[in-house]
Amino acid sequence: MRSKIVFHEQSKKTFSEVFENFIISQTARGISDITIRNYRQHLHSISKHLDISTPFDDISKRHLDEMIMSMRESGLAHNSIATYVRMLHTFYNWCNREELSTLNITNIREKETVKETYSDEELERLLKRPGKKADFSEFRNWVIINFFMNCGCRAATVRNIQNRDVFLKERQIIFRHNKNGKIQVVPLCSRMIIILNDYMSVRKGNPEDYLFCTQYGEKMTESALRTAIVRYNRSRGIEKTSLHLFRHSFARKYLVDCGGDAFMLQRLLGHSTLNMTKHYCSIFDADIAKNYDRLSPLEQLSKPKETIKR
Repeated sequence: MRSKIVFHEQSKKTFSEVFENFIISQTARGISDITIRNYRQHLHSISKHLDISTPFDDISKRHLDEMIMSMRESGLAHNSIATYVRMLHTFYNWCNREELSTLNITNIREKETVKETYSDEELERLLKRPGKKADFSEFRNWVIINFFMNCGCRAATVRNIQNRDVFLKERQIIFRHNKNGKIQVVPLCSRMIIILNDYMSVRKGNPEDYLFCTQYGEKMTESALRTAIVRYNRSRGIEKTSLHLFRHSFARKYLVDCGGDAFMLQRLLGHSTLNMTKHYCSIFDADIAKNYDRLSPLEQLSKPKETIKR
């Protein structure tokens, strides 16, 4: 009887109020701050197509279908809709487990897209060492971009590296802040070791201080890092400014130019499964491009035929 009363009281809540309970539950489970923030942002976007002030019990499958129809009619990209639906799928699964609802929403399969990357020419310009007159911020930004191309890590990971996480003699760095919550040890190439040695002699600080800091030695916010790289890229004449493009660029270069394999890429990128890594492998397929002149019918037909000589 008691559980029924709780259910009845819960049913008086609006959709947004139940969603807030979901957020509290996920936060208590240890879901990352980034994921929680994404949930809130997705709800804000969804609220343009679904009245979240509606009593939760009044939301029907038809409301959810009309929401998706509204998203499509508004011109939202297919993959954006799929992202919002995937979040609602997670939300309603939680509601079902909590016996707040029996509704289900089916995930929408995302369409395969080609990941944009920085070109080699753009990377060469971005990786060119600043002159001696460069201030600390420009020098730091240059080191950060080199770091992205050393290991392809996420921006949030870069912001949370501390001085104590860098082991130059062992040619390794520890990532304590990953999307999957796991600690990761990543190798440093010889070039990166030289760059970090130079940078850390300027940055200095205590072991617990953040490696890539503001000019005042403080931790960089997400916005500050994004703004810093935007300004740096544009100062080099590069209009692309996405931080995540460095991750895509690393994956492309690793697979296509460096001959890396999927299993090592998975470890470097910190993917829990091979699914996302396989996606990179399929769009940056290095094996099919290698020695293709030998296999291409067009190339073979274009070769001049040898004539018989006396």
